[in-house]
Amino acid sequence: MSLTVERTAIPTFVRSLKALQGILSKGAAYAEAKDIDASVLVNSRLSADMHPLKRQVQMVSDTVRRVLCQLGGQDVPSVEDSEETFAELQTRVQATLDFIAAFDKSSLAGSEDRTITLPIGDAGLDLDGTTFLMSFGIPNFYFHMAAAYNILRHNGVDVGKMDFLGAP
Repeated sequence: MSLTVERTAIPTFVRSLKALQGILSKGAAYAEAKDIDASVLVNSRLSADMHPLKRQVQMVSDTVRRVLCQLGGQDVPSVEDSEETFAELQTRVQATLDFIAAFDKSSLAGSEDRTITLPIGDAGLDLDGTTFLMSFGIPNFYFHMAAAYNILRHNGVDVGKMDFLGAP
């Protein structure tokens, strides 16, 4: 069986989004157990020039939609970034999982060789679909996923490597 964009992206995104749900659940439970205003964690960041937890989760979600739509030759749907609570972040992650479930995966057929143009520089940067997925899409997804995990861990939430990796 060949390694395709669909076989690479979909399981990667689904597994990690489910792991993110667990990480966010632990964050909410920690805030409740320690009598911390949950908005403190939702708005927490690791450094002043870094996005807070809520924006990291939004960017995980945005990356999934953008990558799949670009590879599938579809318009990327716009989603409002209005989440302010753990419950709203969970709804955002579930909506992303629902998006993947409803996504026309047949549109990914042959996308390994589709040209994806990133808005970098004056002329943009053209990448084939495989390079786009492996060198931009998945790394960007994990960058924001890891930032969300690290923000909660830094704030005392008991999460570890297996929480980040998720269940097989």
